[in-house]
Amino acid sequence: MAVIVSGGTFGIGLAISLALAEAGHDVVAFGLDAPQISSLAQNGTQLAQRAASERGVALDALDADVTEDAAVARVVAHALERFGRVDALVNNAAIGPLGTILDTSVETFAKVIDVNLGGTFRCCKAVIPHMIAAGGGRIVNIGSGAGWGKPNMLAYSASKGGIFAFGAALAYDHFHDRIRVNTVVPGGGGITSGMSLGRVGGDPVKMTSGAPGTAAGRFATGDDVANAVVFLLSPGAEAISGTVIDVGCFAHQGGPIPKGART
Repeated sequence: MAVIVSGGTFGIGLAISLALAEAGHDVVAFGLDAPQISSLAQNGTQLAQRAASERGVALDALDADVTEDAAVARVVAHALERFGRVDALVNNAAIGPLGTILDTSVETFAKVIDVNLGGTFRCCKAVIPHMIAAGGGRIVNIGSGAGWGKPNMLAYSASKGGIFAFGAALAYDHFHDRIRVNTVVPGGGGITSGMSLGRVGGDPVKMTSGAPGTAAGRFATGDDVANAVVFLLSPGAEAISGTVIDVGCFAHQGGPIPKGART
């Protein structure tokens, strides 16, 4: 299966790209090598290629921007030229600066919406005609518990709330095209990504401060999210569409989870 992963060269996206490659899929991961607002992710194409080599798998890593139609088209064209098809899409690219409405500029709000929601729209619009022509496909959007509203995350919450509605509408519209659309929500705290590191000044210890962890007795990892994505793209999930899977800690309820013993 040929899979495109946006934001697939760093953090959670890279974990997803590597897991899909290890599962035997042909992966085209793309992201921006230059650091973006609120994120420390950079040089992702080199990091992704190095990580793939260390894991003994192969993937294609491209420097491309989800806010540019031409860049998204180039990624899709690359996948078609390399593998002859696009079977699946994982929409992970996102930025998430903190802030209330009082300290979020109009420009920042527009940028967050354009990357997180607009980028998902562009990627889906580019691949769905190919999926329809092939008789079906699979799309997984990476959401967030912030999509139901979280403090000090106004723009990010708005964009991720849109992802839930967008995914549900897309699943309805393409039910009879056999295109399955689902959303995965990372949760539990502690997942290292360019965005999470950017929010805490690059200190990974601060990412776990006060975080509830997971029912596994530990903090969630990018691999936990990747495992859910691999399942949703597999034949074992061929009847599942329009679903939200929360990986971590009841993020759909907004928390909080009471503190307790952790092994």
